[in-house]
Amino acid sequence: MQRILGWVALLTAWAGGVAVAAEFDSHIPMRDKGAATYYVDGDIHGAGPVDFMVDTGSGYMTINEETLALLQRNGGATYIRELSGVLADGSTMTVPIYRIAQVRIGAACTLRDVEAAVFPGKTRQILGLSALRQAAPFIFSMNPPTLVLSHCTAQVAQGADEAS
Repeated sequence: MQRILGWVALLTAWAGGVAVAAEFDSHIPMRDKGAATYYVDGDIHGAGPVDFMVDTGSGYMTINEETLALLQRNGGATYIRELSGVLADGSTMTVPIYRIAQVRIGAACTLRDVEAAVFPGKTRQILGLSALRQAAPFIFSMNPPTLVLSHCTAQVAQGADEAS
């Protein structure tokens, strides 16, 4: 418990505010898939269920081109700009950034207007800081593997269940 409270204090300081227990309204179980990677269930309105890899080192949520094509057909993504960045392997890549109308993390944490980088092919979907920042302060707990988020809304856009 002290370890979790220490992380809460650290993340609260990073977020620039004081967190109270009531702010942490969504507890999402994470799955350890080995190689120090953790995944959460999600849903992108207009594209359906997603298995997000949680990556606090990624500046943006990422989706793949297949997901973008679904979103574009359903009006769930708006082009914002191009972004050049350095990947984990040191290479550089320019990718388009889209605003995703609605993303659900776990069963009840809904975020709106999340910026997402689009990677080529069928790459894995990443839950990065452009989404997590909206749910800050947050806790990434490893024992048990849980992502604890704040400032979530349980309300989903009309028709979200049909798109899933």
